[in-house]
Amino acid sequence: MANTQTKKTFTIGGDLTVNRLGYGGMRLTGPGVWGDARDHANAKKLLQTAVQNMVNFIDTADSYGPHTNETLIAEALAPYNDGLVIATKGGFVRTGPNQWHVNGDPKYIREAIEGSLKRLKTDRIDLWQLHRIDPKVPVEETLAPVAEAVKAGKILHVGLSEVGIADIERAEKVLPIVSVQNMYNLSERKWEEVLDYTTQRQMAFIPWYPLAAGPDKMSSKLKAIAHAHGATISQIAIAWLLRRADNILLIPGTSSIDHLHENLGGGRIELTDEEFLELSK
Repeated sequence: MANTQTKKTFTIGGDLTVNRLGYGGMRLTGPGVWGDARDHANAKKLLQTAVQNMVNFIDTADSYGPHTNETLIAEALAPYNDGLVIATKGGFVRTGPNQWHVNGDPKYIREAIEGSLKRLKTDRIDLWQLHRIDPKVPVEETLAPVAEAVKAGKILHVGLSEVGIADIERAEKVLPIVSVQNMYNLSERKWEEVLDYTTQRQMAFIPWYPLAAGPDKMSSKLKAIAHAHGATISQIAIAWLLRRADNILLIPGTSSIDHLHENLGGGRIELTDEEFLELSK
């Protein structure tokens, strides 16, 4: 389970090599992930600062805002640097703050892809992820327009979010799946089996909500390890995830440039075998 040295990069789908510590754009929206970022100028500067500090994997979704997050990323970063991978997602309808409704209707998915291409000011989405599988629509139908977009060169690679192994294998009958984005952190490890499956398959595993630091019983361990490294608890959570499996890509989000630098510092921490195993219990 433990690795002796944390690898710094991962190659998505065999051809997109990115630094494993990326950035998730969801925080650059209004309250309840609704509307634009409160400080638009700061949000643009934060994205530019991330890229200047070697972040070359940015995760967003059409539902963040909705739409405002993709527009912001294009405003801040387009035309994109060579090697900068922008991943987006589709499959949620938003009706208000903190309201999320799954929609896997093929017509809606087709419109979502076209909308993301326009807002991101790109003719190809590097990684398009199905935000959720709609229980009311067979996934084969949901993914049909995605497969068409791949064939047309509008999408390079495809991923899934909040899925089990059976979901991945069913989707792969329609088109190749290169990434899985499930909730995973020190505190929440219910997708351990899926993580191990993606590691074996060399798929990217992209934990969302990565910085949750675990239950109270873990806090004394975390504090001691953080103290030993002169680090914050969040930085240790990042270091543990990067050590946990080489295919993990991290997308911690923040609206603070100082916090962005703190998160990036977590990527420079190397836990000892003993520290890693202690936190893995």
